[in-house]
Amino acid sequence: MTPGCHILALSMALCIISLFCALGAPVSPTGAHLMLCQAHSRCGGKLYDPQQHCCYDDAVVPLSRTRKCGNCTFRVCFEQCCPWSLRPQETFVVKVRGQGCSLARTLDDMVCSSVS
Repeated sequence: MTPGCHILALSMALCIISLFCALGAPVSPTGAHLMLCQAHSRCGGKLYDPQQHCCYDDAVVPLSRTRKCGNCTFRVCFEQCCPWSLRPQETFVVKVRGQGCSLARTLDDMVCSSVS
């Protein structure tokens, strides 16, 4: 490109930016966080901030959400409830999310008895 083309391209970019500024920036809803440069994920059709929420069963839930697993409680964003059968008693194991339920138990796993 010639120096004249660079100046023309720069001028056009500045004109477009000033046009957007003259029209006004989009207004965010009250209480919304500035989310332009933050990483976001999708859950179903919704965007969410993975530093505050996770996707569980196609729903956006807070990182602090818990559920019952037998007689234990697990954090749905970080752990999973796996059925674990030790005959004659049916039990459950809470494993780190992402580990296969069929993998052998580790020291990090929490064994939970079934609720009677």
